[in-house]
Amino acid sequence: MQIHVVQRGQTLYRIAQIYGSSVDEIASANELTPSQSLVIGQALVIPIVGSYYWVQPGEGLYAIAHKLGLDLHTLASVNGLTDYQSLSAGFRLYIPPHPRRKAESNAYVEPRGDEVSPVLLQASREAAPHLTYLAPFTFRIQRDGTLKAPPLNGLREIAENNGATLMMVVANLENDQFSADLGHIFLNDMAVQDKLLQTIQATAKQHGFKDIHFDIEHLLPADREAYNRFLRKAATMIHQDGNLMSTALAPKTSATQAGQWYEAHDYKAHGQIADFVVIMTYEWGYSGGPPMAVSPIGPVRKVLEYAMSEMPASKIMMGQNLYGYDWTLPFVPGGAYAKAISPQATIDLARKFNAQILYDYTAQAPHFNYWDDNGKEHAVWSEDARSIQAKFRLIQELGLRGISYWKLGLKFPQNWLLLEDNFNIVKRG
Repeated sequence: MQIHVVQRGQTLYRIAQIYGSSVDEIASANELTPSQSLVIGQALVIPIVGSYYWVQPGEGLYAIAHKLGLDLHTLASVNGLTDYQSLSAGFRLYIPPHPRRKAESNAYVEPRGDEVSPVLLQASREAAPHLTYLAPFTFRIQRDGTLKAPPLNGLREIAENNGATLMMVVANLENDQFSADLGHIFLNDMAVQDKLLQTIQATAKQHGFKDIHFDIEHLLPADREAYNRFLRKAATMIHQDGNLMSTALAPKTSATQAGQWYEAHDYKAHGQIADFVVIMTYEWGYSGGPPMAVSPIGPVRKVLEYAMSEMPASKIMMGQNLYGYDWTLPFVPGGAYAKAISPQATIDLARKFNAQILYDYTAQAPHFNYWDDNGKEHAVWSEDARSIQAKFRLIQELGLRGISYWKLGLKFPQNWLLLEDNFNIVKRG
């Protein structure tokens, strides 16, 4: 795959000529209407085998090979060059496709109401071929140890038809908020805890869940060891049934990080007990905070590197947002929340308001500002082909288990193309 950033005056026809592709192929890959105008700064995925690189002034073949992590002789050979042949600026080099490593992928899907909506069912169908796990969010723990199930209609069939493993997400949610009080009850009342584990076991068998995933958040710091004991007990039962057990972890950078979201999450213990963990490496930019990248790569890296000091990289799935936010300016703490927006919708928004998409190379994230019809300025931070490719490179560099997406239903077609271009997705079903 090639990533191309649209420049002023470029059209799909001209871009197709550059890469030897076609307008229809590029439009289909990026889910565009061929007649739509392109946005300056828009990142397109070009569906070709391998990619192209244009030589910059002063660059030699050796430096380019080193920069791209390629063997010098191979790069020269596929381009019909000698190893140390001089190159002129603007010369186009063909870069052969890189070998793909195995990785796992997960995506949460959050149905609301009494049934899974047609929109979420379609999103699940589109994603499932690219997933190791499909995770309906969420089975809510009740104070008596029972569970309140989410709607599941159609999801088991979608998973089975696409070789994806169903992940059973269990969470301490009350009134749509993570509850420390609820957590304290089932972590310390053994009768409630035993009832909960029995209910989980029966529910997993009933619906065909093969991974039990504990998303237990905002616990009392004093319940840290109680949570670890609960996970050990749960793991014994779950493994006896031949299933996997995984957990979700808040993004920490040290074992002593303060705060109720962090203190009860013991990375070292989870690394020992769970088969794998999902680290929620997103929401630096969030709906109630100031405009910024949702998952800036520097902070994401710091969290993952800390996690690797406590557990094997092979147990770590990096969390990744499938959305961005649209903030109305000026930002006022405690004011109106930012609106969640899909990466695909940000392109339409930029086109509508004639905004140029910029790219923050430090955060590795696209962003732009625009003025709405009411004269209000907005700031938008989202994801695109460049930002997700940067995350895939990080996964490869650190040797992580894979990636976990929050959440399906927000269009980002380039993600799935690039995911398959970078990895051989493991199927356990």
